Order: sequence, then structure tokens, then C-alpha cells
Amino acid sequence: MHKVLAFLALAAVPAVASSTALADVVPHPQADGQALDLARKAIALRSVAGPGDRTADVARLFRKTLLAGGFASRDITITPFRDTVYMTATWPGTNPALKPLVLLGHIDVVEAKPADWQRDPFTPVVENGYLFGRGSTDMKLDDAMIIAAVLELKREGYRPERSIVLAFSGDEETEMRSGEALADRLANAEMVLNVDLASGVLDEQTGKPKYFTWTGAEKTCIDYQLTVTNPGGHSSEPRADNAIDVLAAALLRVQAHRFRPEVNDLTRRYFTQAADLQPPPIGQAMKAFAANPADRKAIATLSADPAMVGRLGTTCVVTMVQGGHAVNALPQRATATIDCRIFPGHSAQDIMAELQQVIADPQVKVTNVTAGSAVTAPSPMRPDFVNAVTKAVDSVYPGLPVIPSMLSGATDNMWFRAHGVPSYGASPLFIKPSENFSHGLNERTPVASIAPGMDYLLSIISDLSH
Repeated sequence: MHKVLAFLALAAVPAVASSTALADVVPHPQADGQALDLARKAIALRSVAGPGDRTADVARLFRKTLLAGGFASRDITITPFRDTVYMTATWPGTNPALKPLVLLGHIDVVEAKPADWQRDPFTPVVENGYLFGRGSTDMKLDDAMIIAAVLELKREGYRPERSIVLAFSGDEETEMRSGEALADRLANAEMVLNVDLASGVLDEQTGKPKYFTWTGAEKTCIDYQLTVTNPGGHSSEPRADNAIDVLAAALLRVQAHRFRPEVNDLTRRYFTQAADLQPPPIGQAMKAFAANPADRKAIATLSADPAMVGRLGTTCVVTMVQGGHAVNALPQRATATIDCRIFPGHSAQDIMAELQQVIADPQVKVTNVTAGSAVTAPSPMRPDFVNAVTKAVDSVYPGLPVIPSMLSGATDNMWFRAHGVPSYGASPLFIKPSENFSHGLNERTPVASIAPGMDYLLSIISDLSH
């Protein structure tokens, strides 16, 4: 452990030097070191769906750590589920009448092929102030930090009034069904704090904390399959209704279609409050869009920015195409998968109907092939959560803007929202947008995020568990 602490201190120096002034916080070297050590051990376990999946080993690693930190064996469960597992660990509160606080994460990661990476993705290393490895951002470091934070609270003698449940799903990156099972099991929760990804944004030029965003809503991920079939035939006798040609024409119509831009309370606040933190053209467009979601100039400016386009409304994009069965035969079947991220307030059926209207071709069959998803409304902006997250960030970075937002992707929060449980995303990590390689190559996270992130977690967990 002492070597880990020394390594942590040395590795963090470059990033700390460029960060904004920290508040006077109490250091927690044991928790900081434990978080890094546990994250590295977890990253080394290849918890990827399919052959050789070690998600269960990650769960057992976390269980061993929690037992060593004082959790009772009876309060930790690892539940086999389909081809994976999910895990819960309960710290009983002093008032059993209160509903529990759920600290939510996932222990699986997206596939990473070593041949494509500069370093082996499952051999974690710390270099130049960064922790490298698959899961360093999404989300094994976050997992390790909430475990280390809870164990630190135990060491400090803290006693939660409401029970704290650590909950880890095992297939969030694929079918997301273990998250649904967790939500069914914990449907009586008072609130969910999901620490997935990185909520803190670092300035691209200075590396200083720029602002912090928490999420209270998510777009719904729905996948549709477009299918075209016909009798086919010999390639020397082309047909006018070639299945691939028909599908291609439909995909071009989907590509050209723009769903109606819209806002809700969360996104309007995001556009308004984050506008002054963006370059002038983007900032001005954000303010204009918040005031009038039909502002064409603002829509055009924001749509051109990949970081913004997903916040404007529903989006649909083709992600997979298959067709034909032989080089010398007319295709008898052609299919494409359309991945849609649906703005809250619309159903999967509504978007399917709009796609069918856009395609306008009865030869193209549209079906919903979503593996696992739930359409949910935004969580309420509860004062107790808003105050707790603002206080936690301010205790580390005084005066840093704390901004509500909507996640363009999807997390296991959706399953809890489906049960009416207020669910929020608020990770302790800070990262530059250009260095966020979640799901991508050479994933890495600044080690300097750990120490202030630990203080943030100790504050928000204690505030929300009373």
C-alpha cells in the first residue's frame, strides 16, 4: 500500500500543477491509494461479454475488498444472471424506516483489441499522470472510488441514517438486463447516485476544472432494423427492385431527416448556464436555442458540433448494414440497423412511425430490435440532491459552476426511473472532452482526479444518506 501511495503522489504531480486552486480539504491518502490500487486490479480483469468474460472475478474482487473493510458477509451478494452477474453490498443504516440510498455502477467494459491500442488495454499502467486501461473512465475507477469512499467513511466512524447499497450491474455495455434486475430488487430505494463516466470538465488549454455537470435525464436507446427482401436471381439479369438499392435509398432518406429540436427543464438550464463557458459562436447559439428551440441559425450551429447535436432532440443513425449472399447473385435480403436516441417524452412506437413515414416505401419493413431499454421521464430536480452535489463540488473547487444536464446516451438509471426512483448521474472524475476515450482507443483518466474526487464522494454520500 505504501508503494501505491508514493506512486499516486508522483503520478498526480503534472495534472495537479495545472488544476485550479483546491479548497482546504482533509487528505485521505489511504482511500486515495486504495482507489487506484483497486481500479488497477479491476482493469486487469477482462470483463467483456463473450468467451473469457471475467465480470464475476471483478465482483469477487470487490467483495473481498469490502469484507476486508468491515462489511459483513451476509450483506454482500453476487447473483448469477444469464451470462453475467450483478452485485449488491449493503451498509445498514441506523433508521430502518428510511429507504436506502443506492450507489450505482457497472463492472463490465466494452471490448478492446490489444492490437489496436498503444498499450495492452487490460494491463493497467500509470504514465504522465494518467491511468491507462479499458475501464479507467468507463467505469472501473469510479467503482473503485465509491468502494474506497464508503470504506473511508467506515474508518472515520460515520454511521449512515439510511442504508447505503452499492449496486454493480454486469452487462451495462451490452443488453443491460442485469441493471433491470437490480432495479427490480431495489425498487424501494429513496434515490440513486450513478457515478458512471466523468461529470467534471477540464479546460482544453489550461487543464483547469471548467465546470461540473450532473444528469437527471437520459435519452432512450432504441434500435430498429430495416429489412428488404425479394426473390433475387442471377446477377446477369438485374432487377429494378434490387434489395440493396431499395435499402440504400431508404437509408439516405433517414440520413437527411431531422427530428424536431426540443428542450425540457434540464436541457434548457444546461444551455442557459453552460453558454458562457463555451466559445462565443456556440455559447450564443446555446442561449438562442434555449430561448427558442425553433431558431434555425442556432440549430445549425449546434448541430455541427458533435458534442451538442445529441442534446437537441431525437437522433437516429445507421450503425450496421448487411446484404447479399453471393457475388454473382442478386441480393434476396438486405438489412440495416438504425440506432435512435429518443428525447424524453416520445415512445419507441412514435419514432418508428416517423421513420416509416420518412422512408415512405412499403418494401422496407421496420421492426424494433432493442435488446433492453426503458422509456422514462426526467427525474425531478430534488433540492436535497441539488444541494448535496453543489456542496460536494464547491467543497473541493469553490465557485465552480455546477450545471444540470441530460445524458445523450443511456445508463442503468433508466431501470430505476421506470420504478419511479429519482436517479442522477454525478461522477467524481474530471477530464478534458478531447481526452474522453470511453469505448474508444487508449482510454485514460487523470490520476489527479482521485484525491479531490474522494472528498467529493465523502461529502455527497454522507449528505444523501441522512
